[in-house]
Amino acid sequence: MKPVEQIKLPIAKEMELFETKFKDAMLSKVPLLNRITYYIVRRKGKQMRPMFVFLVAKMVSDGGFDERTYRGASVVELIHTATLVHDDVVDDSNRRRGFFSINALWKNKIAVLVGDFLLSKGLLLSIDNEDFDILKLISIAVREMSEGELLQIEKARKLDITEEIYFEIIRQKTATLIAACCGIGAASVGANNETVQQMRKFGEYIGIAFQIKDDLFDYTEDKIGKPTGIDIKEQKMTLPLIYTLNNCSKKEKAWLINSVKKHNKNKKRVKEVITFVKNNGGLEYTTQKMHDYKNKALAILNNYPDSTYKDSLLQMIDYVVERKI
Repeated sequence: MKPVEQIKLPIAKEMELFETKFKDAMLSKVPLLNRITYYIVRRKGKQMRPMFVFLVAKMVSDGGFDERTYRGASVVELIHTATLVHDDVVDDSNRRRGFFSINALWKNKIAVLVGDFLLSKGLLLSIDNEDFDILKLISIAVREMSEGELLQIEKARKLDITEEIYFEIIRQKTATLIAACCGIGAASVGANNETVQQMRKFGEYIGIAFQIKDDLFDYTEDKIGKPTGIDIKEQKMTLPLIYTLNNCSKKEKAWLINSVKKHNKNKKRVKEVITFVKNNGGLEYTTQKMHDYKNKALAILNNYPDSTYKDSLLQMIDYVVERKI
């Protein structure tokens, strides 16, 4: 059994019912929209975000569940899907998870409108049911994701990202949505504010570890769905590179920056940068940081009694740092 299927076992029934509820949440009176959302549902990914919502909800309430939990998971998935559709337009990307992206099939104008539609559907699902605590958690995530993207764009122009700024970018861009999933899971079953915030922190730590793992993929030969060195080619400042820049001579630093700025399309030069980062401790340092965040997440889980849901979340943490894709 695949790791994700194993993790899903305690919430298999809920995940099955969620698929129907999520499809219903996307319905529209416009046939074109329904065609596009049907296409989106068909090419769904691992659905890790709803899994976080359900597993946290069950863990903090000793197996309890609520209709609000389904709504919370649907809100997260609607907002997440909206951001992916918009990201593909921003990045001018024609593929998503091996399928054609919405903008590739229906052009940018329609893709932007579909993203807006999904965003409004997510917000209205909370408003119509007066789930204002859930609405606040997801709205904070949307704001931070936008800020993170813009901060990265601003810093990428100068390649002057410090380690502190790097962590702020990935916290906002990636970790904040997983933090929202875990916070929403707790809030949906009536957990107190302290538990909700603790679960948000738990999700944030996992999200940061998840992104660091993605950064490490840029330096591996594994077949992972993105080519080796793609971050360097796109001039993205990731942790292995930031660490190496801060721990080499002035001459080497100038060569590295010049390589990323002016020779990032040169395959031979990109390979040389990858080798230099590997030989100068960039990967070891990054791996250690990833495990630091994994351990912070584990420390939070230790506060909760043993259960199948806690076991699945422990497996999820392992999956995030051990995954091959």
